[in-house]
Amino acid sequence: MSLMGVDVGTTGVKAVVFDDKGAQIASAYEEYPLHFPFPGASELDSKGVIDASLRVISKAVKDAAPISPVKAIGIASQGEAFTPLAPDGRILGNAMTSSDNRVEPYVRSWSDKFGYEHLYATTGHAPYTIHSLYKMLWLKDHQPDVWRDAWKFLFFEDLIAYVLTGETKVDYSLAARSMLFDIRTKKWSSEICGALEIDTAKLPEPVPSGEIVGKIKKDLAESLGLNSDVTVSAAGHDQPVGALGCGAASPGLASYSIGTVECITPLFDKPIQSPELMAANLAMYPHVLPDMYTSVAFNLTGGSGLRWLRDNIATEEANTARANGEDPYDCIVAAASQEPSNLVLLPHFGPTGTPHFNPIATGALFGISLSTTRAEVFRAFLEGITYELKWNLTILKDSGFDLKELRVVGGGAKSAVWMQIKSDILGVPLKTMRVTEATCMGAAILAGSGAGMLDAAETSAKWASPIRTFIPREEFTQLYQDRFDIYKDLYYALDSARRKLHILKRKG
Repeated sequence: MSLMGVDVGTTGVKAVVFDDKGAQIASAYEEYPLHFPFPGASELDSKGVIDASLRVISKAVKDAAPISPVKAIGIASQGEAFTPLAPDGRILGNAMTSSDNRVEPYVRSWSDKFGYEHLYATTGHAPYTIHSLYKMLWLKDHQPDVWRDAWKFLFFEDLIAYVLTGETKVDYSLAARSMLFDIRTKKWSSEICGALEIDTAKLPEPVPSGEIVGKIKKDLAESLGLNSDVTVSAAGHDQPVGALGCGAASPGLASYSIGTVECITPLFDKPIQSPELMAANLAMYPHVLPDMYTSVAFNLTGGSGLRWLRDNIATEEANTARANGEDPYDCIVAAASQEPSNLVLLPHFGPTGTPHFNPIATGALFGISLSTTRAEVFRAFLEGITYELKWNLTILKDSGFDLKELRVVGGGAKSAVWMQIKSDILGVPLKTMRVTEATCMGAAILAGSGAGMLDAAETSAKWASPIRTFIPREEFTQLYQDRFDIYKDLYYALDSARRKLHILKRKG
């Protein structure tokens, strides 16, 4: 028996096949371009995403066949982006991605009209440009023909599943990311959809994560190298699916994905919706495990901030690394000061994630003097990126989340130095995981669960194998707490200057 997990991301799609012990036996990946038709817009060509998804599924199936044929497929995807389809299945327009900001005028006006607190209580999400609700409002006003002619609005999880099976179902976790979903009833909100003037029949049927959408169409099964009895399951939103894949499958655990975006995804055994969480824009929505809930704390400029450092300041280290066939980031980390920095970095190289949701945030490096060294600057970058996540975890803790351990995946997890810094700052143990494609593994587990082959939580615990554990060092934890207090003070102190700079940029 082998299971396939498919992860449909913003910049590419990956398919990975796992055997019954959780070992990876085949994989395929394909990138696709983002399109920026005008300032503030960010789109994906949905037909291109479909074609790329079918190609990587076919390749992974072919490579796995000599070892073990695929029995079930689980599909996970990015949240929020949706595609309008005609009754004959034609794509009527591109999908607006989560980073598309054209909808900003709708967020405040519509949310004020509907009620901020009411929206949060119903959907589990604070209003922001990323959510599908506001993108649908824009589509309705600016592309009325598409809005009128659309038969279905499908997210990428259910779009790919529809292509494979002809059925339209979406799991609860991904449905919730739209802000059209009532997390209490597990149904599309008739109140919100009514105010939007969208017929809920145009949306896919919400189902529990892992539920079978259908079987592969016979003609498509043959072309993909699959048996026609292969089932396709709606796995879920990529973040909680990835949390399942790295073993964060019980209360008190959370996944920590370290890449271009840094994201912490905790697991709750009951929904918590406090005023503090709402003010911090921390969502509360269904997890991919039954009767569990999750949130998403994220820093949009994690790895992207380090990339800026690599390309603009640490050019000497980066060039030396490339000349020696080494990873530039490894060289930057190695060149960083071994002691905590006296500098404080605000890592806001673009709009912030949680807790601020600040679209005009800017970065800052505080404390520079004539004695400041490159090594201190490098260290400040590593620390500042982590302070942003510490802020989120502090709010979650104050709201009742007792974090015991972080399960870490992503490119940044390869650096032992950075992992120790993160453990010292966050004050919790970090376990780096063996799996490199946690979202695909989580999707495969949910496919097996939906097909009745395994228990998702039990399999997650078995398949997720830690490599190394990092324990916070007491002598550094308090020191970092003091610097974190300065970090927060600095963010608020710069608010007025930040707004003035934004106005000047617009005038320029």
